[in-house]
Amino acid sequence: MAAVLGQFMEFHSVHGINVRLDPSRTQATRVESFANGVCFSKDPLSSGEIFLVEIEEKELGWCGHLRIGLTAHDPRTLDTVPEYSLPDLVDMGDSWVFAITRNHNKVIEDEGGEAEGGEQPNVDDEAENKPKTFFTDTHLYIENMSIPRDKLVGRSRPGRFSHILDDLYKTNALPPTARRSRIGVVYVPKGQGYADMHIVVNGEDMGASAKRISTNKPLYAVVDVFAATKSVRIVQVEYGFASLQTLCRKTIQKHIIHRMALDWLELPELLKHYCKYE
Repeated sequence: MAAVLGQFMEFHSVHGINVRLDPSRTQATRVESFANGVCFSKDPLSSGEIFLVEIEEKELGWCGHLRIGLTAHDPRTLDTVPEYSLPDLVDMGDSWVFAITRNHNKVIEDEGGEAEGGEQPNVDDEAENKPKTFFTDTHLYIENMSIPRDKLVGRSRPGRFSHILDDLYKTNALPPTARRSRIGVVYVPKGQGYADMHIVVNGEDMGASAKRISTNKPLYAVVDVFAATKSVRIVQVEYGFASLQTLCRKTIQKHIIHRMALDWLELPELLKHYCKYE
């Protein structure tokens, strides 16, 4: 069942001391050091509603990357924002954070049913062998929830080799920590009063990274702009019926070899720009 949602996602005004938000509160940049970059969603998430960010800028020289998760703490009630999401915020309780790495972001189930890092062994063979096509697979399905796939996959900057890079993004072949990667957090119901937290990387579900999270309290998204990740931008996801603009873009993109071929079409320049960049 698709979530009927549509709130405009923003970062909360409460955040780490090294974070600077742009005027729209949709871009968070760590302006110094490698820590104190913890951010929160402005509003609690609904079940099946993804909080999605794109890595805008990296900073060399640091060890570690973006961290993302959920917290039941209302940011307004925090005396101080923790320096780190891991372990500081998690140690406060009622918080679940996943550290994104260059490799091995999927989780597996051990014999006790707990989530661990590694490759997912129980993946449906048909789904695993199915070609990962960005346009035919319109939704990402997690349990009984569906999320429009349209904005979940990062795209390269338009250029001579953008069609090659785009294919790498679509198959999730590029490192999740790379610029333009899109990473999101969502929770799905698992029985009365509980939910599982899932991390989505470039349109692919990494599995349940935290289980039996109580939904008795509102859950806020946590984004830690940590170490090598210097700046992130929120990507707004459309739920329900796609806009006419989105449908036009998808129809055009289905019939071209790669984005640079748009320059040869007799289309308004604004529409070409929209098809190239979004």
